[in-house]
Amino acid sequence: MISSLSWLPKGAAKPEPAVADPPSKEEIDEIINSGVLDPSGHSGSDEDDEEMDVDAAKEAGEVAQALEVADALGRTSNIAKSKTSFDNITDGLRELDMENYDEEDDGIELFSSGLGDIYYPSNDLDPYLKDKDDEDSEDAEDMTINPTDVVLVCARSGEDVSQLEVWIYEESDDGDPNVYVHHDIIISANPLCTAWLDCPLKGGDKGNFIAVGSMEPSIEIWDLDIIDEVQPCVVLGGIAERKEKKKKISVKYKKDSHKGPVLGLAWNKEYRNILASASGDKRVKIWDVATGKCNITMEHHTDKVQAVAWNHHAPQVILTGSFDRSIVMKDGRMPEHSGYKWSVTADVESLSWDPHTEHSFVVSLEDGTVQGFDVRAAKSDAAASESKPSFTLHAHDKAVCTVSYNPSAPNLLATGSEDKMVKLWDLSNNQPSCIASTNPKAGAVFSVSFSEDSPFLLAIGGSKGNLEVWDTLSDSGVQRRFGNYIKQKTPQPSS
Repeated sequence: MISSLSWLPKGAAKPEPAVADPPSKEEIDEIINSGVLDPSGHSGSDEDDEEMDVDAAKEAGEVAQALEVADALGRTSNIAKSKTSFDNITDGLRELDMENYDEEDDGIELFSSGLGDIYYPSNDLDPYLKDKDDEDSEDAEDMTINPTDVVLVCARSGEDVSQLEVWIYEESDDGDPNVYVHHDIIISANPLCTAWLDCPLKGGDKGNFIAVGSMEPSIEIWDLDIIDEVQPCVVLGGIAERKEKKKKISVKYKKDSHKGPVLGLAWNKEYRNILASASGDKRVKIWDVATGKCNITMEHHTDKVQAVAWNHHAPQVILTGSFDRSIVMKDGRMPEHSGYKWSVTADVESLSWDPHTEHSFVVSLEDGTVQGFDVRAAKSDAAASESKPSFTLHAHDKAVCTVSYNPSAPNLLATGSEDKMVKLWDLSNNQPSCIASTNPKAGAVFSVSFSEDSPFLLAIGGSKGNLEVWDTLSDSGVQRRFGNYIKQKTPQPSS
């Protein structure tokens, strides 16, 4: 399934990503000892296990360990093939019957006189020969990310592997885009949320990184400009030690770590080293990704915190939504203030600030509704604001898992639901009306996201694991109502 989608700004990715160095023995040992390869934490058999041949067990253990390490490095298939070939080498030699290879039947013609015998005066004319430089040039072209390319990171979970996929969306004049995976990153746990950030963690003015929250209590930050990387460049929090004894698991967490899955992430575009996280442990944390430390821990919710978002216009203001059926707004400019609180009728699934005004936000709920709020109507009593929503929209038949404001067209909102539908809404005058809807064949929809650079492209991901990109301007209703907000073509950066 696809749980999260993050667009990259145009030009943020390096034109030619670097290839990671092969992992050292120490890094491989660290992967093995970290428990990533054995999530159950089971390290050996019990005393009452049946006895087995020691040499056979050792050999099997070495093969299994090699396969696990290779799987973590993305190289399982080659090792598995090698193992199969070694196992079958005897059968293969028997089939070849090498002892009798020179006793051929008289009727067999050893040398063909077919098309393979055609003579070409030069290698340039031979269609079966290809210049190695041409192949290298084509490979380099395939791996080049152009400044005009739209880049999207897709967080995917599967039965056997979890990974981040870096997709390229090449727009074309004929309207038929080329969409493909540029490279992927194998990660250790099922991803639940992502946040792109450009904090220069490795020096320079800007970086190209993705923060990933998962079922683990840690937050991994990966460098998107490196291919075949096997470890994140930064890990925030996580488990320091895990022990299992007599079916009881003892866990020791790193200092200031979350103690539950990380359900929501939000990067602060103004204070670029700041990342907010929401967790199933009922806490919200503010991290300094440059130092890897947690600066603030907030415990104003009584159930798991599902969503977190920074205000686009007032970057010190943060919004959090929880399964305790409340939304809380905190302002870093007033640290002594306990914040403002709104009560809602169901568990919070997602929330988003309106990018076109600092006063408004929407929240989507488990009961299929979407509500809009204006913070100016909030009462000064932070304990329980009874301010009514600006609007309540019965948007879907099931939980509304995701929402996305269009960054270019005011009042255009996308919603995605477990009912498998994606809908576009015009929120003008706080009187929402549905102007388009589609079943993208993605299953239950877990993530929708408008692109910043191509604002009418909507990425969609869900339970079926298919990435869909909807050009919403292809819908006549969207074109008619919001077509005047089409951005002019972005000028090509000067070289």
